[in-house]
Amino acid sequence: MDIDMQARRILLASHGTPGARAAETAAFALSAPDGQIHHLVVVPDFWKGMLGDDWLNNAAVHVRFGRYIEGQLEREIVAHAETVAAEAKRRGFGYHCELSFGKPAECLLAAADRDGFDLVVIGSPRPKGVPGLRSRLELDVLAKGLTVPLWIEPHPGRNRGGSQ
Repeated sequence: MDIDMQARRILLASHGTPGARAAETAAFALSAPDGQIHHLVVVPDFWKGMLGDDWLNNAAVHVRFGRYIEGQLEREIVAHAETVAAEAKRRGFGYHCELSFGKPAECLLAAADRDGFDLVVIGSPRPKGVPGLRSRLELDVLAKGLTVPLWIEPHPGRNRGGSQ
């Protein structure tokens, strides 16, 4: 990555997928030596609909399953944040992690408006044929609403211009 840009305050949206990890690498490369990385992890609001209430035939089982899912999400987010924090510390950057729940574009816009960042860094959508969840980030909503530059790092599974 050959980049001639250094931002002091970067808002990084990442959640641990290969595309998001590429965004993390880009954020570290784009940061000024004394830069600050604000890591935003968004739990999309659609997960509440994944409780499978069609087969959970009573409220107690439904609540128990919901708590299990929340606990699993929390463990995965904490482990991911610890990894990014360790890399930020190793590189000498300030680091802060924020967890948000809702629509990813709206959560990113709210964070970007609130804290005066120089740059927002995200990963690109997963290319067709690469396994994984489909991105729920509405790029048009995000791009139209941001007042700071947006860096979209290409997915590591994407062909970068070579012929196939």
